[in-house]
Amino acid sequence: MGLEVGGYNSEPDWPKMGPSMLIATCLILAIRTAKWPPQWHETASDPNVDSEIEYAYRLASRVFSTLIARHAIMFPSKQKPWYQPDGEDSPK
Repeated sequence: MGLEVGGYNSEPDWPKMGPSMLIATCLILAIRTAKWPPQWHETASDPNVDSEIEYAYRLASRVFSTLIARHAIMFPSKQKPWYQPDGEDSPK
């Protein structure tokens, strides 16, 4: 008693896009902070840098989600099967 594959849906392969997301976030951060004066702090956290990192990530996420919604072919995808219901599982 196995389920029959009815077909496949193409979905974005998010794990393969992780490095691209990291690079995009770093590029946005580098461009936004390029003219900042060099600072050498002994502290582990700088609120200005932390907020810029968060902003860069949010901006990169918005770009990716918009491009995936409109131009999904640009990104790696995977085929996820969908299954046909059995006679017992079908609604009556």
